[in-house]
Amino acid sequence: MSGTYGKLDVELLIEAALSGDAAGHLAVAAFEEWTARVRSFDCADVRAVIFGGGTGLSTVLGGNAQQPAWPSEHAVGLKELFPRLHVVVCTTDDGRSTGRLLRQLPMIGIGDIRKCCVSLIRAQALQRTYGLSPGEAADLVRLIHCVFTHRFPGDAHDARCLADPLRVAPRGLRHVCPDSLRGLLCRLGVYLAPQGDGPTVSPAGHSLGNLLLSASVFMAAGGRTDRAPSLQAIGRGLDRVARAVGVRPGTLHPAMSNPGQLVLRYGNGVEVRGQTKSASAQRGFAVDRVVLETAGRPRVGRSICRAVREADLLIYAPGSVYTSILPVLQLQPLLDAVRANGKALKILGANFWVQEGETDISRRSAKRGFRVSELIEAYDQNIPGGVAGLFDVVLSANLQQMPGSTLRNYALEGKRPIFLDRTAVEQAGVRPIEVTLFSPERRTLPTPIHHDPQRFALAVRTLLCARRFLPRARRRVRAGRQGPAWPVVRRGGALCGYLADVDAALAPKRCRPASLRAALRELAWENRDIRPDHLRYFRGARVVRAARWGRSTEWDNILGYYDPDDGYLKIHEDVVRDPIKSRESLLVALGESLLGRYIETRRWLAPETIGLYGARCYEIRLRAAAKRECALRTDQLCEYLRLARMVQDASNPRVFRITLNSDEGFLPSGLLFGLLYAWYLDNRYAVLMEHEMSLLRRAPDTLVPHQLEERTRKHRLISFFREIVFRHPARGAVR
Repeated sequence: MSGTYGKLDVELLIEAALSGDAAGHLAVAAFEEWTARVRSFDCADVRAVIFGGGTGLSTVLGGNAQQPAWPSEHAVGLKELFPRLHVVVCTTDDGRSTGRLLRQLPMIGIGDIRKCCVSLIRAQALQRTYGLSPGEAADLVRLIHCVFTHRFPGDAHDARCLADPLRVAPRGLRHVCPDSLRGLLCRLGVYLAPQGDGPTVSPAGHSLGNLLLSASVFMAAGGRTDRAPSLQAIGRGLDRVARAVGVRPGTLHPAMSNPGQLVLRYGNGVEVRGQTKSASAQRGFAVDRVVLETAGRPRVGRSICRAVREADLLIYAPGSVYTSILPVLQLQPLLDAVRANGKALKILGANFWVQEGETDISRRSAKRGFRVSELIEAYDQNIPGGVAGLFDVVLSANLQQMPGSTLRNYALEGKRPIFLDRTAVEQAGVRPIEVTLFSPERRTLPTPIHHDPQRFALAVRTLLCARRFLPRARRRVRAGRQGPAWPVVRRGGALCGYLADVDAALAPKRCRPASLRAALRELAWENRDIRPDHLRYFRGARVVRAARWGRSTEWDNILGYYDPDDGYLKIHEDVVRDPIKSRESLLVALGESLLGRYIETRRWLAPETIGLYGARCYEIRLRAAAKRECALRTDQLCEYLRLARMVQDASNPRVFRITLNSDEGFLPSGLLFGLLYAWYLDNRYAVLMEHEMSLLRRAPDTLVPHQLEERTRKHRLISFFREIVFRHPARGAVR
């Protein structure tokens, strides 16, 4: 075999095995021999582990179960090849149904585990478990798919479907459900219903599968909701459901048992919490790094670490590099196990398309998205020790097989491919393999093109086969980078605990209408860099009618502010019906409240007073520290005012001034603080500041000295808000 294929490109062999498209480049006999060899290659004893999260992981495991047609084509993907498969799932998702559960319970993000659980269902396992015929097993797959992917509307508070989850399935399918499975589903559903023994969870907005898995985990934890379930309880809870729905127990593993969230820092220095926000807030800068924030010391299962060390195959699933794979490898026990395994074939599955908020802006050029080498760089920059020992091969889509018209149509929708820059990947010590990983039949369909689970699995199988039968080059060890200089894991708390602290801080506030309290609560959840103690400095919030607004528009047209006279956040009635404007107004006002009643007097000085005719001078005098009611210490307040271009009086440290040209614009320090506060949290809510901070996108060598000074000042303002206002650790600091 090695004599026949030793000089052939493995990519050619994979293409041949996938579809026969490359057969013309091989002798017919050699092609037939090779494809027969690959298709008969037995993977039954291959010990495989795959890491990931989101749709990418579940799709290559067994197809995208979010698609309605999945039940009729579910026997695909890695689950069909590798019976000894282990799946390690990232659990820091905080969106949709998962986010709703995290608000209420001290738990891991369950949504991606649920997606994988459904994708891993096998009809043959259901046949064996319940003694069904093939037709009955196929119907049961449809029923389970219906139940576990059902999503309740946002206003669905009726818990009857929890008491009997089969109510969400078509009547014609319900009869196929075995009594034991129906009994389990009902017990799990009732557990979270008002009449159950567990925490009462309204079904509104939830995936039913998420609720059932969560109930199983908390039942295994003895019903305790005052702390996060242990690894053992999570394992027992997941295995109980897995066994019942046709998934091999012990297959699914959360990366850790701790509740946690992600912290992303962007190229402009802004650092914010939350996975969902990374996609919704378009920062305009590349992601610089990601940090994992966990409730307590991360707990990783010994059994999965042992499986990683002993594996013959390690796969990093296609998916969100910063929010699905990197957080898993930042867990030291798993990282150590990967590096300790020197015999496994280690495959990185590259994404097809750039992802908004993550890989849409390259660190090398803000005008384009990532290339494959930059995916590898992201690991190198965010994993202790860099990429040494992590990958052997990167599997990339062969875009030459995709029609140019399809690529153009995707480009019009903002979807851009991640191109393979082969030389740069090879220089990183990783072998690039470019093959057709999407189904050719889907090239002309209107639905998005993603990894075809069959082709991905067959490509992996071919690589294993080639590794066994073809001559292997020596592994190249990449030298140089040693990974990040900052801690990649921080201590935090359960998100439900954060929300409880927010509720306690908001409880005494007087809000008119009462819906403002709910709006502030929602803002805090969406922007978890808002510290609960940020809510101390105002008495309440109210909507002000237009006729009684009375606020001067000399400085701005921002329709939200903090009133130091009565201590209220006030927003104009005209913005209440506009979700973006009302959020912006509340965030600006909340930011202003942190400065509180910091000014004793303010005035414009006459030109002759300052001896500069044609200029203006604005002066403020600070209140004495004891009367200030400010979130900042005196030294911090003075530092901020200097960054706001105000000059401290040499003879009176409580006096600050700014001198302006007669026609020069000016943002008072309080308004500037509020706008920066809102912009830092989510730049969609402060378009004015987005314009003001656009200078940061310019390369230093394109700026004149004055602009360089301004650029430096804006960077220092961001650092001030990151480290002083929102209290993120300085670079390299350990919390």
